[in-house]
Amino acid sequence: MGASVSWLSGMLFSKKEIRILILGLDNAGKTTLLYRLKIGEVVTTIPTIGFNVESVTYKNLNFNVWDLGGQTSIRPYWRCYYANTAAVIFVIDSTDIDRLGTASEELAAMLNEDELKDAALLVFANKQDQPGAKGAGEISEALRLGELRDRNWSIVACSAVDGSGVDEGMDWLVQTVQQESMQLASRILYGTRPMGTNKTKIPGSTIDVLACLSICIWDGSTAFESLFVVGQSKIMG
Repeated sequence: MGASVSWLSGMLFSKKEIRILILGLDNAGKTTLLYRLKIGEVVTTIPTIGFNVESVTYKNLNFNVWDLGGQTSIRPYWRCYYANTAAVIFVIDSTDIDRLGTASEELAAMLNEDELKDAALLVFANKQDQPGAKGAGEISEALRLGELRDRNWSIVACSAVDGSGVDEGMDWLVQTVQQESMQLASRILYGTRPMGTNKTKIPGSTIDVLACLSICIWDGSTAFESLFVVGQSKIMG
């Protein structure tokens, strides 16, 4: 059955785009990071008023990446974009020590939102190429990341300008998303959903189990056989 879990996991994530938000205070380097991921180069940016959105493929996973403006007047609108988000990339300007407290408050408020309770968190301690940049350990302490419970998180020191650390962080994110997709597939196949729930959400998607099964049917006879196994599991459970 392990092969069935892997197959269903691949079905869930091979074609759809996984929704990612890039958040952080203004001037943290969010847009520079977005286009580092998109084209692998530094681009000239201006402060984001609203959002930028791009499709990004990394390690065979397709991401729908939203870069939201970080100005004080824009942050209250972040919550409009939280639904169906698989992971948040929170970008910190590691040289902006005076605003670490503000960044910590914004991060804590964001993580308290119900729509992000299952989202993985990747913190990029950005601008490591600049003098005076604090390391990942100091940034982690300032953000009180060690106090987080029931959430997959990681912090990586990086520079969106020269690219250092970016792949390390994204590798963690891909691995985390893939692990969560395997766990989801296992819950679907073996009927191990939490008691009292009637839907299993795919991280970063509005697709539930029934929609997933419809996708399986369209894929052909092999998929239909797996659908039958899922049906048995749900009935026997």
